Amino acid sequence: MTVHFIGAGPGAADLLTVRAVTLLGSSPVCLYAGTYLDPEVLAHCAPDAELIDTQHLDLDQITEHLVRADRAGKDVARLCSGDPSIYSALTEQTRRLDKHGIAWDVTPGVPAYAAAAALLGTELTVPEVVQSVVLTRTQARSTAMPGTEALANFAATGATLVLHLAITRIRALAAELVADYGSDCPVAVVYRASQPGQLILRGTLAGIADQVEAAELRQAAIILVGKALADPVSCAESHLYDPARARHR
Repeated sequence: MTVHFIGAGPGAADLLTVRAVTLLGSSPVCLYAGTYLDPEVLAHCAPDAELIDTQHLDLDQITEHLVRADRAGKDVARLCSGDPSIYSALTEQTRRLDKHGIAWDVTPGVPAYAAAAALLGTELTVPEVVQSVVLTRTQARSTAMPGTEALANFAATGATLVLHLAITRIRALAAELVADYGSDCPVAVVYRASQPGQLILRGTLAGIADQVEAAELRQAAIILVGKALADPVSCAESHLYDPARARHR
């Protein structure tokens, strides 16, 4: 039997991969994080599947469900919000499964930042403006950040910043980023991208905190910062599609 870690994408039922839908439909047990998931996603599960919401469970309790299902000879669909490669606790869970000798695999999903950029109609890498994207988070009531990953270190690069799990600290973060990006730097906040109730806020580092606090956003939102978010953005033409570029047939 196998535990399938499946990227649930940003939450919309129609933004799962074909493989994800197939695995959901064939797994007798599904563990999912109800906090970040549109319930319509669970419609892809078999009608008689056992559905377990993990939002109030700790990691050991989640593991108990996975072990129990395996001992019963049942495959498990373990839904992760966004893509399992970031902020999914994949490492901790698979380490426990390995100790129990339980097989597992991973199916990627649409990451939240990609869904947010799509809603904004924004390319996060713009020729001769910015060519790097930094995906990071901040520390509040969470695991400590490595000392070398201070936000100021990333800000100094001028890359497009995508901040996860940071919405409750947006005022302090905006103030910290002004030194490198300027107070007029464009910012977008996307709440529950692709789900019912999604909300998009656009502004600058100088004023975005006021908008977020007025909207009372506390979770399920990501913050994007950088020159690529300017509207309109002035940029060079990509060399890849330059008519003057030599092309070999």
